[in-house]
Amino acid sequence: MSPFVLKSGVTPDADHPLMAVALEDQPINYTSRDAILYALGVGFGSDPELGKELSYVFERPLLKTLPTLATMLPGLDFPKDAAWDGRQALHIGQRLEMYRPLPAASNLLANQRVIAVDDGGPKYGMCIVVQSDVRLASDETAVFKLVSTLVTPADGAYSRPLAAATTPHRLPTRSPDLSCSIATRVDQALLFRLSGDSNPLHADLHAAQAAGFTGPLLHGRCLLGIASRAILRTICDYDHTLITGIEAAFVAPAYPGDVLTTDMWQERNIVSFRCSVKDRRTIVVDNGKCTLSV
Repeated sequence: MSPFVLKSGVTPDADHPLMAVALEDQPINYTSRDAILYALGVGFGSDPELGKELSYVFERPLLKTLPTLATMLPGLDFPKDAAWDGRQALHIGQRLEMYRPLPAASNLLANQRVIAVDDGGPKYGMCIVVQSDVRLASDETAVFKLVSTLVTPADGAYSRPLAAATTPHRLPTRSPDLSCSIATRVDQALLFRLSGDSNPLHADLHAAQAAGFTGPLLHGRCLLGIASRAILRTICDYDHTLITGIEAAFVAPAYPGDVLTTDMWQERNIVSFRCSVKDRRTIVVDNGKCTLSV
């Protein structure tokens, strides 16, 4: 079933050249060092009192791998060389479906394709949705599916309504059942970018200000990793195998040094969540949904 709904009867650009772009059997190789670096990038191990986090950043006796590491593996430079510059893209939405836990290190193959395009031209920019289906290189076993929604802003903002948008998960209207606040580090974006997202918006003050931000901002995928850390800590007792899916929309910037509060609502195996920076009264991650194994 398509994860997209159309707004006001407008259809996405089905004939757009980007819709014909696809790559098959793209190799993805990562090591335990990559898994540890990613976990450090979303803050694991920063609190010495949380001994259970050590298993995500230390390989002995057995390294645990965060499910949201999968969001970093296909990268955001697809579809390169096809009228799209992923280096300047803003990541506004993510959906991950896990078919099995990520190994601590692995050789994978990915099939990637553009599944929706909304091209607003030079005035409004472009939105694309990319799907990546990833499997083990050794025996073709499916590992995960990743759907990424990205925009390239023009004139400093992407203000045109999108023709195709991910169907938002509805949060409960009651007060949150649980809440977890996690402080980010002032150098967290610099550390997280080593996991594969070198967009200058996350490191260079002038690039960030030129794009309309007050300073370098945290990556959306870093925020999703922090939200998953909050869920693992608060609900899953740090059992990474319980998370079989996670999705969210990135709706406002968060900055290194912010305290990120994840509010959670649990209904059986579904955890709805929203992340905010209370000091600024700003919601930064919305419509979050984490699916747990039954």
